Amino acid sequence: MNRSEEILKEIKGFGIEQSLEYFASQFPEQVVFSTSFGWEDQVISHMIFSNKLPIKVFTLETGRLFPETYYVWNRTLEKYATHIHAFYPDTEAVEKMVSTKGPSSFYDSVENRKECCGIRKVEPLKRALAGNSLWITGIRAEQSMNREHMLSVEWDEANQIHKFHPIFDWTLDQVKEYIKEHNIPYNPLHDKGFPSIGCAPCTRAVKEGEDFRAGRWWWEDQSKKECGLHSS
Repeated sequence: MNRSEEILKEIKGFGIEQSLEYFASQFPEQVVFSTSFGWEDQVISHMIFSNKLPIKVFTLETGRLFPETYYVWNRTLEKYATHIHAFYPDTEAVEKMVSTKGPSSFYDSVENRKECCGIRKVEPLKRALAGNSLWITGIRAEQSMNREHMLSVEWDEANQIHKFHPIFDWTLDQVKEYIKEHNIPYNPLHDKGFPSIGCAPCTRAVKEGEDFRAGRWWWEDQSKKECGLHSS
């Protein structure tokens, strides 16, 4: 049931950490945060772990991540003495796709790429969200044009869950400053021109003057660059 407008009113005037605490108390054991260990997600992970909030943190282990992503994953576990739930794609689905089309079929067409994203990310996400009431994300408004008109709380029809974007209005400079101030571990690829980091075969560094998401699925038209996780 869509209560996004009501929820927005409930947290009006709250700070981010206060909002997180409020949601954890309002939806006990039904609040989850998805991290891909990028800048934004590390900020939110810090808020959750340092305050010991009862919010389940999970990640999608696609099987195609950068070594640097595993590095910051481990550093995060060490710093906060915590654990992060990993959701893997269905083995049979991956085996069938790779056996039939090869390990790099996503380069051949948008349909093939969406199939790969669907198997490695979208289906595991649905399992991760099942039975929960609130999904916390690291989305920021300035990350892409189609996110400028979103609200910090919205209803995800596809997954039947409310979404909360705590740092929706933050700039990238604010994110970097927060990470520096709190000595938060972050992916070293960010220092090499990777503002957005996904699967290794589908992500490259961004050149000066390029769009924020130009490094994701760079061989496709700009308008098609979504994997389906936030398509609602």
